[in-house]
Formats: sequence, structure tokens, C-alpha cells
Amino acid sequence: MTTELSPSNVRNFTVSTEIFYNPSLDIYSQMIYIVLSSSTADSASLTIDEVAKKGRMTTKNAIKAMQALVDEQLIPHKLFRKMIGEFQDDRLSWAAKGLLTYCKEHKDITLPELLALSDQSGEDEQSIRKALMELERNGYLEEFPELSKLAN
Repeated sequence: MTTELSPSNVRNFTVSTEIFYNPSLDIYSQMIYIVLSSSTADSASLTIDEVAKKGRMTTKNAIKAMQALVDEQLIPHKLFRKMIGEFQDDRLSWAAKGLLTYCKEHKDITLPELLALSDQSGEDEQSIRKALMELERNGYLEEFPELSKLAN
């Protein structure tokens, strides 16, 4: 995917045609990919609402489309997280979102410490491991290598 500006401020860009032949991508995912490809220079500053507007879809459709692109590894998970934030990712349960929030505030947390904290709530070890696996599966443990190892 390349982008260039011509003298008349018309943006020319190239998109691989393989996105049109990927059966797991719907029209919304394809359109979001095209929108992001056409604005690679400023995609870091785009909001999800702007991307949705350019793609002629609702914000919810744009989020689902971006989730599919992340799952197919066509866009980086960091871009997805930056644009929508953790709490709009409906692939995550509230338990996983809460665990992620706690881990962000306590970056050096270990599994034994998490299990000790679970005694203060109604959560058991299995629930915490399930939330960890959910975070790992959806790419949220990249910045927590210790917990990432435990999820596997």
C-alpha cells in the first residue's frame, strides 16, 4: 500500500487486490482498509468517527471492520487500540477490561499477586486465567510479557 500526493492535491494510493478475495472480510472491512490506505500519512491522527464517516458507515460498523482487519493482521493492533481504546472493543468481557485496567496501573504484577487479589473478590483462578487468555488472544498483552507467558 503506497500513498503519494500529486501537484493538484489529488491523493493517489495503491491497495492490494487481495483484500477483495479474502472471504473473511466483508464490505465494511474492505472499505475501512481503503480509507486507512488512502490516508496513511495522517492515519495516526484519524479518529474512529472520521474513519467511519469517510467509509460511509456507523462507528459501530467501523469498529467491527477494524477488528476483522486486526484479526487478519492487515492493520496493526496498536493502531486499532489507539483509535478506539480498550473499552470500545466488544470482543473483551468486562472481567478482561477490568484486568487490563488493573495491569496498566500495576505493570509489574505477577500471576501469584493476581491470584492473591482474587481472594478479595468472587473471582477464582480459572476466571483470571480466562480473562488473561482473552486479553492475549486479542493482542492486549503485548506490553505485559510476564502475563503473556502465563496466558499461554
